[in-house]
Amino acid sequence: MKPIANDHNQPHIIKVNGSFGKEASFEFCPIPAGTFLMNSNKVEIDQDFYLGTYPVTQQQWEAIMGYNPSRFKGERLPVETVSWDDCQVFLQKLNTLSGKQTFRLPTEEEWEYACLAGSIPLYVYSPKENQLEEWEWYDCNSGQTTYPVGKNGNGWGLYDMTGNVWEWTDSWYNSSNHVIRGGRWSNITKNCGLAFRGYSAPGNQLETIGFRLLLVR
Repeated sequence: MKPIANDHNQPHIIKVNGSFGKEASFEFCPIPAGTFLMNSNKVEIDQDFYLGTYPVTQQQWEAIMGYNPSRFKGERLPVETVSWDDCQVFLQKLNTLSGKQTFRLPTEEEWEYACLAGSIPLYVYSPKENQLEEWEWYDCNSGQTTYPVGKNGNGWGLYDMTGNVWEWTDSWYNSSNHVIRGGRWSNITKNCGLAFRGYSAPGNQLETIGFRLLLVR
């Protein structure tokens, strides 16, 4: 994988005036084009992009949509109980409000590439509880709830890539379900590795699933 040059590894912040008089600020990390192995297959990411530093929070969702659907309430908590279909409505509104910016969900390949951040963490395929405590909120340390975003960043400055809430991707798992990645606050240890894949129907609204924005460069 190609590392990011130090002078370009700076967060990119976009402020958007929401539909209801509230401002939302979105922070993104630059992700360089490159290649990586996914399920033993070489995958090429041929364009640079920005990925959300954090999962979308309830404050950001409410500023754009005007309501908060989450089960666990808190402005800095990740928004959840949002379906893939709901996310498309959010994206459409956000793209309209922001003008020239283009936001979307990451593909599964883009998500995993960004999560790896140029290396393979020890817990990717064989997670151990003493490692997971440092990196994510999961079954053994979450108390069965979500937490404010910002749990331990990876090498490219992305937080909460595993644990807290699953994240919708733009990739199909099969003809009826979309891929979700990253695990959730109620996952057991064996399901917390980066390589573990989940799926859900696009209309499902679950308190275990949120999402992260990709900003097209």
